[in-house]
Amino acid sequence: MFEQEKAHLESALRAFLKEQDVPALADIQWSQIPFSGEWGVSTSFFQAAANEARAGKKVNVPQRAAELAEGAAAHLGLPAGFSRVEAVKGYLNLYFAAPDYAARVIAEALGQGADYGQGADSGQRMMVEFSQPNTHKAFHVGHLRNMILGAALANILEFAGHEIVRANYIGDFGKDVLKWMWNYRERHLGEEPPAEDVTRWMGDLYSEANKQLDANPEQAEKEIQALFAAWEADDSDVHALWAKTRQWSLDGFNQIYDVMGIHFDRIYYESEMEKPSKQIVAKLIEDGIAIDERPDGPVIVKLDELLGNEQEHYRVLVLLRSDGSALYGAWDLALALTKFEEYELDKSIYVVDVRQSLHFEQVFKTLELAGYKDQVANVFHLPYEVVNLPGNVVLSSREGVVVLLEELIREATIRSGEIVAEKNPELDADTRAEVATAVGLAAMKYPMLARENTKVATFDWEAALDFNGQAAPYIQYAHVRANSILRRAEADLDSVAAPSHEHSESEIELIDRISQFPEIVQRAATEYKTLHITNYAFELAKAFNDFYANSPVLQADDAVRNFRLRLVAAAKVALANSLRLLGIQAPDVM
Repeated sequence: MFEQEKAHLESALRAFLKEQDVPALADIQWSQIPFSGEWGVSTSFFQAAANEARAGKKVNVPQRAAELAEGAAAHLGLPAGFSRVEAVKGYLNLYFAAPDYAARVIAEALGQGADYGQGADSGQRMMVEFSQPNTHKAFHVGHLRNMILGAALANILEFAGHEIVRANYIGDFGKDVLKWMWNYRERHLGEEPPAEDVTRWMGDLYSEANKQLDANPEQAEKEIQALFAAWEADDSDVHALWAKTRQWSLDGFNQIYDVMGIHFDRIYYESEMEKPSKQIVAKLIEDGIAIDERPDGPVIVKLDELLGNEQEHYRVLVLLRSDGSALYGAWDLALALTKFEEYELDKSIYVVDVRQSLHFEQVFKTLELAGYKDQVANVFHLPYEVVNLPGNVVLSSREGVVVLLEELIREATIRSGEIVAEKNPELDADTRAEVATAVGLAAMKYPMLARENTKVATFDWEAALDFNGQAAPYIQYAHVRANSILRRAEADLDSVAAPSHEHSESEIELIDRISQFPEIVQRAATEYKTLHITNYAFELAKAFNDFYANSPVLQADDAVRNFRLRLVAAAKVALANSLRLLGIQAPDVM
């Protein structure tokens, strides 16, 4: 669907509906008509007819929809850019002349290049909060899906036309951090982390801390609590050690983010939320929303009781411990409000583990009860399920049973390097290393994005590095093939003439797939689903490979050759753009 035609059609259809005294439609939805000798787009009038019924008019909705579609067809006549218009059972179908449509799809892709598929500026600012690692712990595979999903979602939303603030919320405070510091002071004081695999070393000390705590819990708890009290009392030595060791973790995180091609515009820390969270809790107590049971109990919000729910749903949100120290619920109240104070957000999206769903329901409902209804209307928790490794390996930072992200990245690079060397032994060492990294990281990212967020993702090397199946290397290799054809042809791609030959089936399918990209981007952004892009990229690669096998390019007659070269270039653009949204590099050689 081309924006110029779309704007003209929607204006004309709204004018027609106004003439018919039909309540205005909030949005006119368009869908592509499957190719059958010609391309087309369609819209339905059932919603318009239903709106009339709701407004009090006595109408038979299917019959009225058909009448409106027929009236709209007569009102439009034959709009510029279309070959025919028809009304069918409540639907208005508009068809393009096939040769002109094909030429325009290619011209649009080539003309816009890296911007092909990009939506118009929506005027909306959205924050996507993702990654959220804890300092003083290992960065393991359990963090992988969150990081990859959040980064790709931010890319998609930005490309769809929204202004995006990429945020990270790092757990740098609390009992686990003080536990690590206690173990470090007792057994490792003066030690420095290694230059590489910093998070492994931090994780090893965290695991050791838990074992030491389990060995002598009573004494250890007293010492950790004393350290906690010193931190809260702003003890300079404790704060200096905390700041130094926290930076070690942050340096390790940044090494991983650099490798994964991920960046943030704003980083929040749990430690930042400690003081404002206690101010919020004090106000909740004053307003009768929270109950203060200290010193014998915690500070809590009995949500179901406050809401008058007969059946338990929200349960109880605990904000402060009996000793007055804040918990995650209090911190998240402060964080939610801080985001809206710093940025005029139209949407605040939290990419967080599905196991935290109840927690966010509690936090958001507490904010609503506290009078922040406008902010709560614009918050959204995007849940995701865990990542399993083959053999159902269970990840536990506490026990030290983890597969580190650094290890997975190295393994991905080694495995992909072996495959690349086998497929293209002519590549020089430097190029092979670059390609191996690109393919390895892509193999890690694609499975995390190609599955419903709320379904468990199982990572498997054989599937992830499949050059012939639904995997990133297959899509990357299609891009390489397209680049290879264009490099050998050395063609001028500036002008795009309508084809004079009859399209082959593989040409039709490829043109169809390329034309769908802008619509797929908007759908993925609206539904917050990266899998729409992963599925599209795979289907586009499959269509290109089918075209590659069945529609000769360099050996074709001049007119056909010129058209197909431009089609190859357009496919390359769409492949590169779809991969870029997923955070995946599109290599030129493999």
